[in-house]
Amino acid sequence: MESKDAKDPFKGVDWKAVGGEMQQNPSVKPTLKKRLPKKIRQIPDFYFLPRWPLPSALLFCTACVAGGVGAGMLVETWIQNKVKEDGGGVIWEFDK
Repeated sequence: MESKDAKDPFKGVDWKAVGGEMQQNPSVKPTLKKRLPKKIRQIPDFYFLPRWPLPSALLFCTACVAGGVGAGMLVETWIQNKVKEDGGGVIWEFDK
């Protein structure tokens, strides 16, 4: 059996040099480019959402919860009124 090394034609290819000057002219030595350090960005404590003062945050959250509870109570009374108006009867018939 043959080894896998013999079947791999791309084993020693320098992929960073493909398409560059080294591929066109093999006698050129690769040059190392020095990267200048980028400025370090100061990331704020909050990125997308602002921080609210505690009383404002509590007021907002309380208002949202109260709105949800109120909406649930309205839906519940609406459903009870619909059931009372219906007067009973068959909801679904499977015969038809």
